[in-house]
Formats: sequence, C-alpha cells, structure tokens
Amino acid sequence: MGEALVPAFAGLAFLYLLVPVAYTIAFSFNDAGKSNLVWRGFTLDAWRNPCGAPQVCEAFANSLRVGVASTLVATALGTLLAVALVRFRFRGRPLVNLLIFLPMSTPEVVLGAALLAQFLSLRVQLGFTTVVIAHVMFCISFVVVTVKARVASLDPALEEAAADLYATPWHAFWRVTFPLLLPGIAAAALLAFSLSFDDFIITNFNSGSFTTFPKFVYVSAARGIPPQANVISSFMFVLALVLVVVFQVVSSVRAGRRQRG
Repeated sequence: MGEALVPAFAGLAFLYLLVPVAYTIAFSFNDAGKSNLVWRGFTLDAWRNPCGAPQVCEAFANSLRVGVASTLVATALGTLLAVALVRFRFRGRPLVNLLIFLPMSTPEVVLGAALLAQFLSLRVQLGFTTVVIAHVMFCISFVVVTVKARVASLDPALEEAAADLYATPWHAFWRVTFPLLLPGIAAAALLAFSLSFDDFIITNFNSGSFTTFPKFVYVSAARGIPPQANVISSFMFVLALVLVVVFQVVSSVRAGRRQRG
C-alpha cells in the first residue's frame, strides 16, 4: 500500500504544478474577443498571428534582449569567479563566498528597491541598461553556485598534465579546463536566462517605462491576458522542454560512449 501511495502523491503533485501550464496552453486557443477571462470557443487565430495584441511582441523582444545580455555578462563573470573561488586561495575568499549567496537569499523586493535607490541617487535613467544591470546582480550568484560544483568535480591532475606537456596556463585552460566546464557553464547560462526572462519584481522597480514580457502580462491580467501572450508563453514552455530533453539525451549518449570506451 505504501509503495503505491508515493507514486500517487508524486503524480498528484506533478499534475498540480502543470495546472497553470495547461491553462495557459488551453487559453492560447480561446476565441477571446476583448477579454480572455472566459472560454468562448476554439480558434487558431492567436497562433496564426501571435503579434496581434498591441505591444506583446515588443515586450517579448525586450525580454529576449535583456535575457541574452544579462546571461552573457553573468555567465562570463560568474564562471571566472567560480574558478577563482575553487582553484585559488586569496585574502577575503570566505567573505566572497558569503557575499555570493546574499542576492540569492535577499527578497526580490528588497533587492529591487535598493537598486532603484542607487540608480536614482546616481541620476541614471531607468530603462534597458538598468534592467540588465539589475538582472546581472542576481543571476551571477546562480551562475557561480552552478559552475563551482562543476569546477570542484574536476581533477586538477589534468591541468598539471597539460603543464607537464609545456602548455601555458592560458592554453591549459582553453584546451583542457574549459571543455570540461562547458556542460556546467551551459546549465548555468540556461538557468540565468530563465531567471532573467521571467523576473517581474526587480524589473518592475528598475525598468521605468521599459516594458518586458512579465510586465506586459501583469498589466494585462486585470482584463485577461490576451491569447497572443498565452501563445508566446506556450512556445517558451515547449522550447524549454525540448532543450531539457535534448540535453538529457546528449548527456546519456556521451555517458554511454564513455562506458563503452
């Protein structure tokens, strides 16, 4: 009996998590008219014209721009910081390790308000640049934690062997360390992009009139999110699911080749 209850509860929890996703996908096919709060009938109009709602594609493009920019910066800085924290000993290292976790543990309202106060005191105009800076601030912590785990699992003897073969530290990093770190870096980049793309609280504090996709959804929620927004959300969910499946398949194939080798 107990063995059957655990899968049953796990299945119920999984279904509960998928309810909002199912609602989003279903209402992307709704013949909404002026409001998308009540089901009015099945239609493919929103999928044929996903940019039909005013500003929806502009907001989506803004979120993509912010996500890509903040991911590139956070991944580059976070990877270098993770390597430094694991492989090198320097004064203040324990303090840096502690500070890395602060953006992760600080409530987003506090972090967003603090960044807004700094931008206002420096008289920085709110917009794309301030949003990217804010997103890098909290994304870099997740990148460091993810890449640190990968760096800690690497055998330092590999780099020592490269040095014995007269490789410079720079060549040893790019030819040996970086390829081994690449799966962890890719996972950290995907995590950073997803966190940046769907962030609302910090973005709302520091964006001014600049509109991202989560802000568009929030403003539209009172009259019902337009089905075009549901189309874009459904597309992003399917894309993320495909990327996860592809990554798992590639990892399994590589693991199988290593075992056979």
